Amino acid sequence: HMSDLQMGRAQLKDFHGLVACGGFSYGDVLGAGQGWAKSILFNNALRDEFSAFFARPNSFALGVCNGCQMMANLSPIIPGAGNWPRFERNRSEQFEARLVMVELPPSPSLFFSGMYGSRIPVVVSHGEGRAVFESEAKAKAALTAMRYIDNRGNTATTYPFNPNGSPDGIGGVTSDDGRFTILMPHPERVLRSVQSNRKTAKNSYK
Repeated sequence: HMSDLQMGRAQLKDFHGLVACGGFSYGDVLGAGQGWAKSILFNNALRDEFSAFFARPNSFALGVCNGCQMMANLSPIIPGAGNWPRFERNRSEQFEARLVMVELPPSPSLFFSGMYGSRIPVVVSHGEGRAVFESEAKAKAALTAMRYIDNRGNTATTYPFNPNGSPDGIGGVTSDDGRFTILMPHPERVLRSVQSNRKTAKNSYK
C-alpha cells in the first residue's frame, strides 16, 4: 500500500514489479489519479524511491484506469514515457461503464507479448479516460498498446465504440522498451470465460 511506502514499512527496491490498480483512490472524485501521483511527486523521499525503481533495468509496471491516470502523471520520472498523454474528462461528460471492443496493435509492451492482433471485449469504467497529448508530435510518437475498435474491427473514433473520445481510439500506451504500460480499460474484470462467452455462460446454468 502507499501508506506502507510513506511510512517506510516497505521499499520499492525489494520489488521488481509494480501495479497501480483500477478503482477509486481517494474516493470517487475527479482527478483522483492526479492526487495519487502528487502524493509521490511532492514527497521528495517517495519521488526518489519511485524514480530509482523506474530507472532499474529489471523493473516493470502496469497502471489500470485510476492507476493509468496516476502513472501518466508520473511520466516525467518514467524512462521512455515522454510521449504519454494525460487523461481528461470523457467527451460524453458522463461516466462510461460497459463492455467495449479493443485491439492489441504491435507494440513492445511486455504484457502483450505474443498477443498482437488480438481483438478482445474489455470492460471500461471511467469518467476521465480521454487521452490528451501535449502536441501533435507526441501523439504521433506515442506507442499505442491498446486501441478501441468498432463492430467491424476498424479503429473507433466515434461514440459509443470509443467511450471517451481519445484520438485514434487510444486505450493504452507503453514506454519505449515496453516495461511500463498504462491502460484505461479494465482487463482484470473480464478474466472469466462466462463473462464474455455466450455458449459457456449458457452451459453454466444447466
